[in-house]
Amino acid sequence: MARLKGLLIVNPRSGSGGPGAEELVAEARRLGIDVHELREGEDPGDVARASRAEALGIAGGDGSLAAVAEVARDRDVPFVCIPFGTRNHFARDLGLHRNDPLAALRAFDGAERRIDVGRADRRLFLNNVSLGVYARLVHRREQHRRRRAAFARVRAWAALVTHRQPLGITIDGEPVESRIALVANNAYRIDFPTVGARDRLDEGKLHLYVPGDERVAERFVVDAAAGRLEAAVDGEPDVLRTPIEFRIEPRALRVLVP
Repeated sequence: MARLKGLLIVNPRSGSGGPGAEELVAEARRLGIDVHELREGEDPGDVARASRAEALGIAGGDGSLAAVAEVARDRDVPFVCIPFGTRNHFARDLGLHRNDPLAALRAFDGAERRIDVGRADRRLFLNNVSLGVYARLVHRREQHRRRRAAFARVRAWAALVTHRQPLGITIDGEPVESRIALVANNAYRIDFPTVGARDRLDEGKLHLYVPGDERVAERFVVDAAAGRLEAAVDGEPDVLRTPIEFRIEPRALRVLVP
């Protein structure tokens, strides 16, 4: 199969523990892949929209992927994930080696799969949206990101432990008393407070988790009297206005894998 004319968007500030951006860029160009290195403040989605590439890829962490995946989904062109972040959860669930971004470049002439994407209102997500203490943890981690990593983790977990206020939410109109809720694109292996991996990405279902309960549907509506909820969308902090309509888009995204 001939390689598609591909564009790889590289976030050189991602927290990869493997090869550096220079090595990744050099290898991509050696393979004939066009490369765009993001400058400070540049939006990867805008770069993807301006491209005429036949396949759109991004090298970055989980929080960088959805913007490019959304453009690929809208244009119906294949998406390529190059694990180049700290955790690389989506890459793991896709079956990629999380610490080998150079090997993932072979996806540009690899096999195609179709996978589901989730929506929180209009915002696309690939992994999950957390509400409550997990989201607060992510917000605190972001506030302390410039401090030593260990100190930031201690401060964030301290905030999580001491935050005992329930979310005060309803799920499809039913009041739910919980400090945490997780809405996932396909099923995770969950053992609170640990969120594990997914066995598949094409089930066509959302899974909503609160401690002691799991709900499965194609759509959920989460509301809160406060009119807003702190959230972490694919690990990135955000504030979502309520009510939030979560829905699944089955097999909406074409993905290339090595």
